[in-house]
Amino acid sequence: MRSCFIFIAFVSLLCSCKRTQPIDTADVLVRVKDRTLARSDIKAQIPRGISSADSLLLAENLEKKWVKDVLVYDVALRNLEAEEKVEVDRLVEEYRHSLIRYRYQEQLIKEKLSAEFQESDKLKYYEENQKKFILEKALIKGLFLKIPIDAPGLSDVKGWYRSTSESSLEKIEKYSVQNANIYDYFYDKWVDFDQVMDNIPIHIPNANTFLRSNKFVEVSDSLYCYLLNIKEFLPVGTIAPFEYVSPQIVEMLTNQRKLDFLRKFEEELYNDAVSDGNVEFYTEP
Repeated sequence: MRSCFIFIAFVSLLCSCKRTQPIDTADVLVRVKDRTLARSDIKAQIPRGISSADSLLLAENLEKKWVKDVLVYDVALRNLEAEEKVEVDRLVEEYRHSLIRYRYQEQLIKEKLSAEFQESDKLKYYEENQKKFILEKALIKGLFLKIPIDAPGLSDVKGWYRSTSESSLEKIEKYSVQNANIYDYFYDKWVDFDQVMDNIPIHIPNANTFLRSNKFVEVSDSLYCYLLNIKEFLPVGTIAPFEYVSPQIVEMLTNQRKLDFLRKFEEELYNDAVSDGNVEFYTEP
């Protein structure tokens, strides 16, 4: 609140310095010919929580930048060739046309299309398009721990993490609450092997080769011990499992549904306009 108060005081001071210029409303901060900058526009750009000094400096810089932009625009407008002005107008109109069309299509899609798909539809798409789901990165299921090197009972954990028994997992969970920096259990889902290895200070030049010969990873540095149990893996080049790519399939199906819907909508719009006589085709005389 304090910074806002000082900002308002600053704006008032600036306005008082420009008394010789006619001011139409109390909200006008600065005028350049027929263009005005409102105090509220500047105020909206001041982030909350910044210091009073920063508020003053930012407000002054924004005002100065706006004035410079207006002056440069006026000079450009006077000196730009007529053909170039026509081209600018054309580009602006094209952009406006595209933007309005895009906004309406998005609104239409939101109103008319459901974002949900049957599991059978997703599975059918997966089975018919498996070449699209070839793994570019290896996947693993397992368990990962990052524990301070001086944590108590570390030797016990090095035995527990190699086992997938319920008793070992329970011990790891209880231990991790108090001692582990990272405890990541993913025996029940596929994860990106590279993302897991980003947490471990070891370089692996070839994931496939490494995974074929390593079930456990145990690495230490001066601060931490890193423990990884690799229960299962899928190498690069194999087909990704359905459950892993299911979100990707939903996105693909959604995009396809959007394209089909818009294509049908445009075609119906076209046919109706032609049949109603709102479109006229002229042939050369």
